[in-house]
Order: sequence, then C-alpha cells, then structure tokens
Amino acid sequence: MRIGFIGLGMMGHHMVANLQKNGHELVVFDVRREAGEEALSRGARWAETPADAARQSEIVMTSLPGPKEVELVALGENGVLAGAAAGLIYVDVSTSSPTLIRRIHQVMGERGVRVADAPVSGGVIGAEEATLQIMVGCDADLFDVISPVLRGIGDKITYIGDVGAGEVAKLCHNQLALVVQQAVAEALTLGTKAGIAPEKLLEAIRGGAYGRSGGGIGPGLERTTLQGDWDRPRFALSLARKDLGLATDLASEFGVPMPLAAAAEQALIECLNRGWGGKDMTAAFALQEDRARVQVRVKAPAKT
Repeated sequence: MRIGFIGLGMMGHHMVANLQKNGHELVVFDVRREAGEEALSRGARWAETPADAARQSEIVMTSLPGPKEVELVALGENGVLAGAAAGLIYVDVSTSSPTLIRRIHQVMGERGVRVADAPVSGGVIGAEEATLQIMVGCDADLFDVISPVLRGIGDKITYIGDVGAGEVAKLCHNQLALVVQQAVAEALTLGTKAGIAPEKLLEAIRGGAYGRSGGGIGPGLERTTLQGDWDRPRFALSLARKDLGLATDLASEFGVPMPLAAAAEQALIECLNRGWGGKDMTAAFALQEDRARVQVRVKAPAKT
C-alpha cells in the first residue's frame, strides 16, 4: 500500500522502518529533511509538503508532538487536506486532542476523506520492535481496512470506538501513569528520608498487595528513575506535561474532578520552569527529591 508518513521523530522513524519491512511503499515528510535520510536510503520517496504526501498516497499517517502540529499538518496551508482526493484515508497516531480529531473528521469527511485516530503506547522500544499498543477510534468498517497497516507497527491493536475514542483512551492511560509516578516518588522519598534503605523499601512494597499488582514499581524503576537517569529522554517531560494537560482539559470538558492529576500537572509545570522539558519524564522524581531534601538511589540491577 502507498503510505504517506509525516513526522519522523523518535517514534515515527521506527514506525516508517517497520512499514517498509512489511512491504509498503512509503512517501515521507518531516520539517527536518535529515530526519528522512534513513527512510530514503531504504527506498522511500520524499514529499515536499504534507499536501504532496497526500497526493501520492492511499493512506496518510501522522506522528506529531501535539494538537497544534496535528491541526497545522492536517488542515493548514499545504496540509494533508490541501492535497487530498476523495477516498484518501488519514490516520493520526499522535497523542492529541479528541475534540480536534473529531473536527478533522468532520472537515475531511466533507471532501470524501476517511479519518481515524490511532494513538500508540509502548515508547521508543515498542516503536522499534513493532510491539506498540494501538488504540483506534474510527468507523468500524474503516478499522477493518487499516488494521493490516497498523499490524506493521504494533502487535496489540484495540478498536476503542468512534473517532476520538482512541485519543480518550490514550489520555486516560497517560494520566494514570503520570499521576502514579508522582505517588511513587512521594512514597519512596518518605521511606528513604525516614531511614529505610531504598532496596528494602521496594522489597516490602513489592511483596505487599499493591506491589503484587505491579502498578508503577516495575523493574524499569531501578534501571532508570532510581539511577537518576534523566538526561536520555525516552519520553520527554515536555510531552508528558502536554499529555497530562490534555487529560485535565478533557476532564474539565466533561466535568470530572481530578485533583491528583491537577497536582501532578503542576509538578510537571514546575519541572518545565526549571528547564527540564528536554529531560526524561521521570525527572519529575527529582523534583520530589528536591522538595523532600533526600535522594533515592539503588544499585543498578544486573543486565539480563
């Protein structure tokens, strides 16, 4: 299938590579031409604009930082819509706004373009290994059409519901992860400052009822967070703040109180004000360490 792919960042360039491995013909675009060099070396064609990508494709996929970029690329001057013919399929795999993708669905639908939101979860490793969870919102019959393409980038593809439903599911997922991260930071800084060795504290928590459920205290905690490994962003803190902000905006839209999410969002904003936006999202743990005036570190686990 001829696929136009727009957005070749940390996630997007791996998704493009996997789509190429699955035999699809790729047309790529990014604001940085150099981001497309690997894909071009494997036979992809370069598009000069998102509109140009749309003219050459049966499906256009976008993987972008957030709603502002999605709206510009989808509906802006020289955007996807400007080059779209009736019958084109537009699939946004970004973490973005449910309200925006529903508007895009309406506007593009008037031109005969079918739209799906399919945000992904699994991080850079999941993108590289094609093991992403993909949360799809679209018409049911369109899901059947795009599923073979999505199977090239993920192994867990879930039909959530109508357009926008995938974004709602992704925002709920990220809201939970980011709020739990703050709760874990509070518990570990409290126990450490009260005199318990972090390794023993983790052993006690993991052996208890909460720990046995696995929430927020998986093995990655020792490998990254408790090593103070903030400077190699696996998921940038600025993007985490964007996602949590989208979740709290959605909560306001539907009248859902979320005081813990609001507190976690304020912590991320404080991190941004410290200039930490380019660090990994787990750098928010360092904010709690600073507040508690204690550092929580463990011996790095052996590599398996």
